[in-house]
Amino acid sequence: MNSTLIISPSGVRGVVGEGLTPGIVTNLASAFGELMGGEILVGYDTRTSNNMFKYAVFSGLLSVGCKIVDLGVCPTPSLQFMVKETGANGGIAITGSHNPPEWNALKFVRSDGLFLFPEEGERLIEIYREGNIRRSAWNSLGSVLKDNSAISRHIKRILEVVNVDRIRGKNFKVAIDACCGAGAIASPLLLEKLGCDVITLNCNTTGMFPHPPEPTPANLRDLCRVVKEAGADVGFAHDADADRLALVSEKGEAISEEYTLVVVTKSILQKSKGFVVTNICSSQAVDDIAGEFGCPVKRTPVGDVYVSRCMRDCGAVIGGEGNGGVIFPPVNYARDGMTALALVLDYLASENIPISSVIDSLPSYYMFKRKIKNPGINLERLKQKLSRKFGSSKLDFLDGIKIWFPEGWVHIRASGTEPVLRIIGESKDPSGIKKLTDWALGTISSLKR
Repeated sequence: MNSTLIISPSGVRGVVGEGLTPGIVTNLASAFGELMGGEILVGYDTRTSNNMFKYAVFSGLLSVGCKIVDLGVCPTPSLQFMVKETGANGGIAITGSHNPPEWNALKFVRSDGLFLFPEEGERLIEIYREGNIRRSAWNSLGSVLKDNSAISRHIKRILEVVNVDRIRGKNFKVAIDACCGAGAIASPLLLEKLGCDVITLNCNTTGMFPHPPEPTPANLRDLCRVVKEAGADVGFAHDADADRLALVSEKGEAISEEYTLVVVTKSILQKSKGFVVTNICSSQAVDDIAGEFGCPVKRTPVGDVYVSRCMRDCGAVIGGEGNGGVIFPPVNYARDGMTALALVLDYLASENIPISSVIDSLPSYYMFKRKIKNPGINLERLKQKLSRKFGSSKLDFLDGIKIWFPEGWVHIRASGTEPVLRIIGESKDPSGIKKLTDWALGTISSLKR
């Protein structure tokens, strides 16, 4: 397989013009139209390749007789919300999400607003690879309608699940960095409706990302500066399709994206106790907070579809992933940076303390995250090696390999969105995290020799 094309049950991603081409996109859209039929909603972020891929998606869907509703530029969670609300048969989000600008992707949405389940994604890939797609005749091709209401309808729903008057009463000054992505229009509008004094940074829709779109502390230096210089109460940052949210404190300090879910979890559990769901490599701080309220935590493989599906099945009150992806069922079973933003402001308004004090009140952990490009490592062989060394009580193979140490834990897995090996570790103290980092990198290095 082309190293710049990743086809998996969760969707397809690739480098534009190398792995990912209009022909591939058209055929995948046709396969999705064959699988779902009927009305398909299409939305996209701001990437420069999206005009090309939008028409490729339209062509594929029209060829199998689907009715297309073009939502225009909108956050992926807005698309998911609209699919559920309108009763459409499915949706396609054209977005590279947190990937660099040369990448793009298709995300496929079920009629209930969740992404395709793995078994459905496998069936989609099967249809695509078999190529036996029933094309419509000239007089039964599909149609295209335009609907620009996705963002406004999504915002309307978000405003129904927070205390708008309480937030407006605080007159928060908020800086927002949308990385010139899909949140560039949506989040400033939401903030204005919440009565905030809004400072926008990178909120045009050119698709020329001013920094890598993954909302990690290393990519938020400009936002930190703006927050501090403007005396803002908080800074928010999205990735390119606004399904993730990172925070900057009023001191101009970037907060690990892991803590977005932790903050929101504490806020929700204070009002409504129940199951919390997150993936296998999100911070242990989620468990600590849930434990304070006597609430159980379920862990899933990495990927929002696994978290969403588990949340729906167990009736969870809150969930998400440690990459800044919060899933709040009253809005939708989707990672949603806009809903997360409103929930954080609601919590700040109710507690009447600065965001730095909120973070200081949470369990403190140190975490490292590494990406190793084209590692060429056999994870099955690594599993066998570690099983002999550690024994089953210290290993978890739910997704990749998670190893428990006295100092904390390390998780190793192949990425589903990039041709990389992801290594994450967490400890309660700096010396522990150094030890875990050295062990993990040393282990991987020894396997490459």
